[in-house]
Amino acid sequence: MKFFKVYNLCIASEFPLPELIETEGEPDVIVRFGKIDDVTAIQHDGGKNFVGEIPEVAKCFIKDGREIIINPLPNVDEALLRTVLLGPMLCVLLRQRGLLVLHASCISINHKCVAFMGGSGWGKSTLAAAFHKKGYDVLTDDVMPIQIAVGQVLVLPAYPQFKVFPEALISLGHETKNLSPIYQNASKLSYKFAHGFQQNPLPLQRIYVLDKGSEHIITKMELQEAFLELVRHTRAINLLTEKEFVTSHLHLCSELIKSVSFCRFTRKPSLEDLPNLVKLVEDDIALLTAQHDSSNTLQTSSDYLLATKS
Repeated sequence: MKFFKVYNLCIASEFPLPELIETEGEPDVIVRFGKIDDVTAIQHDGGKNFVGEIPEVAKCFIKDGREIIINPLPNVDEALLRTVLLGPMLCVLLRQRGLLVLHASCISINHKCVAFMGGSGWGKSTLAAAFHKKGYDVLTDDVMPIQIAVGQVLVLPAYPQFKVFPEALISLGHETKNLSPIYQNASKLSYKFAHGFQQNPLPLQRIYVLDKGSEHIITKMELQEAFLELVRHTRAINLLTEKEFVTSHLHLCSELIKSVSFCRFTRKPSLEDLPNLVKLVEDDIALLTAQHDSSNTLQTSSDYLLATKS
């Protein structure tokens, strides 16, 4: 077995995972090959014991957030199997470990996380790649696990790879002729990068919910609207249906909207406008930071006045 680091976990895997960063240490998760038979299948409870099947790829058994057993079909494309393992299978495992897992890309601005949440093909990876091109560190491409504790909301980093459409990479000035599809006949390319990956968890500051429209605009969201979008874009939400996980998911969504600000980010579908979109987010975060600093200054002044009066 080789050992890899992803989502703040040490994974020991029988299956080669070249996308991930190799590491050492005591494994948190074991990934191995094995047979998924009827005896295994009856353990499925829609919670800590999950048995699933990806048509024409593999069956899997994901147990208690600690083990993934994969039974691949004969002659399956290895790149496709890795994509499924690092995507849907790990999403189930991360949710078993008590994390909120969103369909979102994530970058670091001023050592805090800014996320872009939306469905497939909505531009999450393209936006993250545009920020990376400008020198910002990246944490996630499309699977964003969030650890929520008292007074702390952290994003756990994925691995240094974008899955991006060729035209998006070309618009950002990247050479694509030496890049491979993420798996055989896939429309997206695998773009691995050596620099600009944030390997340590960082606090989450703002989530932008992506939308399409006739203009580029960022607007604040009401709490109820943000809650509905969180439920809509949670990964593996229809797979872990056991009551404990449903209740936990709703609780995590409620806690997140208390701690993190949400905005709707409406954009025209135009790759040429990517620099303008980056600038729009930069200005919005700068304003958010200034408001936060001003609020802290007012609070400090108020505390000082109260102390002198007493």
